[in-house]
Amino acid sequence: MKALGRKAAGERLARMQASTQWRGNSFANVDYQPPTEPRTSFSLMDFFCPHEERKPRAPLPTLDPRERWRTPPETGLRVTWLGHSTLFLEIDGVRVLIDPVWGSRASPSRRVGPRRFQPPPVPLAALPSVDLVLLSHDHYDHLDYPTIRTLASTQVPFLAPLGVGAHLEHWGVRTDRITEVDWWERFTVPGSAVDIIATPAQHFSGRTPGSRNHTLWASYVIESPKHCVYHGADSGLMPAFKTIGERFGPFDLVCLEIGAYHPAWGDIHLGPVNALTAWKALGGGPLLPIHWGTFALAMHRWDDPIEELVAGAGAAGADLLTPRLGEPLEPARDTGVRPWWREVAALHGPVEERNRSATEDSAEVPEPID
Repeated sequence: MKALGRKAAGERLARMQASTQWRGNSFANVDYQPPTEPRTSFSLMDFFCPHEERKPRAPLPTLDPRERWRTPPETGLRVTWLGHSTLFLEIDGVRVLIDPVWGSRASPSRRVGPRRFQPPPVPLAALPSVDLVLLSHDHYDHLDYPTIRTLASTQVPFLAPLGVGAHLEHWGVRTDRITEVDWWERFTVPGSAVDIIATPAQHFSGRTPGSRNHTLWASYVIESPKHCVYHGADSGLMPAFKTIGERFGPFDLVCLEIGAYHPAWGDIHLGPVNALTAWKALGGGPLLPIHWGTFALAMHRWDDPIEELVAGAGAAGADLLTPRLGEPLEPARDTGVRPWWREVAALHGPVEERNRSATEDSAEVPEPID
């Protein structure tokens, strides 16, 4: 199955093996923070056939961004959340497409695996011209085979962590359009003054059981002369958040994952509470929650991540961005909680009943599938 990708070989593999993150025969996290709660198993049937509250009962509100995209952002920095971790970032005239996923499932198969709640807010073919595709790691909910196949027919360059280029080449992206980076390496978007620095993340990789950690994973700092953005991708809590903030902050926009979480996964996924902790370590900045509202990748209810984030943001002093799917926002002026999701969430019944049910369901902690 071509969607599984391809392992690195030759010069690409030699460069991977020269990385300080390469340990033995795979990549490893640095200063690894272990989970605070034990992992337990769960039924694959429960995961692939989720109970009804793991996905919304009605389509989530969306906005078609194409009209807004025709006009450059007044502040020079604008972000459009297109679902899960897919972002269209406009920074001082440069357009960066981050972790693009337009496929119907976070899976190598078109028939099984987590299915997206609804179509993306805009067709892939309707995107404006893109200056760079930025990839964080090779999991199916971040590196999507049908999306990459479509982008391979364009001239857009790709930036990805070490080893991920093997997948891209296998899917038709020309070698000269692929740049692979190790942590702390800097890349300049061609023809621009925008730099992208690959920074650590505490996560893992792999598209098959036998390829775990055979490619690197990363977060990114996206830096122009006027603005600085942090994209946290997938990560658990790690000491590097403080280091990144000290080296590159303050940030005009911080994007951190809040979904697909459980306390026992704190080493590889933040969740809403740890996202606020990471946000503080980074030094703050307008906070855009990502990695939620698109796929059921954990056992929690679909809106739990955003509700828990909103509940803790006030005490933390966080300025949240809560855009609808497809809604372009400029962080310098558009912060503030607009709880658009609650109208759909109310279809599941009173919050008190849902919280009671959550307590009853929390006895068994699943292993993450990502």
